[in-house]
Amino acid sequence: MQCTVRWTGEGMSFVAETGSNHALVMDGAPEAGGRNVAPRPMELLLAGTGGCSAFDVVLILKKGRHLVRGCEVSLQAERAEQDPRVFTRIHFHFRVTGTQLRREAVARAIELSAEKYCSASIMLGKTAEITHDFEIVEV
Repeated sequence: MQCTVRWTGEGMSFVAETGSNHALVMDGAPEAGGRNVAPRPMELLLAGTGGCSAFDVVLILKKGRHLVRGCEVSLQAERAEQDPRVFTRIHFHFRVTGTQLRREAVARAIELSAEKYCSASIMLGKTAEITHDFEIVEV
């Protein structure tokens, strides 16, 4: 995996180009010289972690032939007060939509993601206390 990050030359905006040929913009807060035109790098880290975990949950449920129709994960994170301002707590709240989804199956998919498959959350778990809960919406 590779990525190149370039400063745009304006404020604190950067463009990342990924190895899979995608681009995204990052910016800093105005008090740090940014223009507030894009997400902060740490927001992207949190979003990527949510995406990684949601990806796993959907894939696990689909492989188990469960009728999953949607998956949303809301993340709440706390950071250390002093530099480095690592994440110290992250809570994942999953909202899984489907037909006749069993609580045990959803709980197991989240557990497998958290303990075995989601590289991002497992890595962040080295500095942060990570918790999960979920709800099922029947459709």
